[in-house]
Amino acid sequence: MKKVLLATEKPFAAKAVAKIEEICGAAGYEVRKLEKYTSVDELKAAIKDVNAVIIRSDKITKEIMDAAPELKIVVRGGAGFDNVDCAAAKEKGIVVMNTPGVNANAVAELAIGMAIYTARTCFTPSTGTELKGKKLGLQAYGNVGRNVARIAKGLGMEVYAFDPFLTKEKIESEGVKYIATKEELYKTCNYVSLHIPANDETKKSITKEFMMDMPKPATLINTARKEIINEEDLAAVLEARPDFKYVADVAPDNAEELKAKFEGRVFFTPKKMGAQTSEANDNAAEAAANEIVNFFEKGDVRFQVNK
Repeated sequence: MKKVLLATEKPFAAKAVAKIEEICGAAGYEVRKLEKYTSVDELKAAIKDVNAVIIRSDKITKEIMDAAPELKIVVRGGAGFDNVDCAAAKEKGIVVMNTPGVNANAVAELAIGMAIYTARTCFTPSTGTELKGKKLGLQAYGNVGRNVARIAKGLGMEVYAFDPFLTKEKIESEGVKYIATKEELYKTCNYVSLHIPANDETKKSITKEFMMDMPKPATLINTARKEIINEEDLAAVLEARPDFKYVADVAPDNAEELKAKFEGRVFFTPKKMGAQTSEANDNAAEAAANEIVNFFEKGDVRFQVNK
């Protein structure tokens, strides 16, 4: 019997957990749960004899994998997978998968919600602005970016996208204006929404140069990863530009300093919450369970990210 561990320091909703148990149970698999755990040792003990693990933002390091000799597959319920040591997994023959697209609408709605929040002066009585007619730039036009574009167009925004992996024809076929370079995106748009992963190429890549180039008034929205922002540069831009705002569901390391100095111009959610909707919970859980079953029963590796 295959053993599947659901290891979630921040648990899925009960309905989502039930769906995982239903899908895995129908395949004859045993599901074990490790929820709200507080130490690496707890995870190492729970994972020692399982064949598969489903996680959310939980870290699966080489140390964890070393403690799991029977582990064959790790599935991250969500799009980002930088919390898994993919190189170590590949060396050990462990397949790593994500569940792309299942959280996309939830993240997109949050991004637009934060744009509205800042445009309306954080819901204070001060006079705000409207999003209609404003230029929104999307840095990456994947599943989340497409959903942000859909909602923004409904609000009457002009939507632009920069994505080095997509053609002009593909982007413009969906009613979004193509931007050829990252530099041009920032020079064009009052709002820029970030949807790039954190990797060696992108970490600290959002620098003072780009932020200072944005037309006034400017708002930068980050529902991706905190590591992509150069935090020292961000503080300098907020100091230099009273019109500049930064909102994120991934608080920077200097969040308290920024909130104290730039009240009303920065906002950070208490925890990463882009995917924190009941619908996204259910979608991610179901997709993760199906990927595990299809991997073992059919050899399906369509969503493998560590090839």
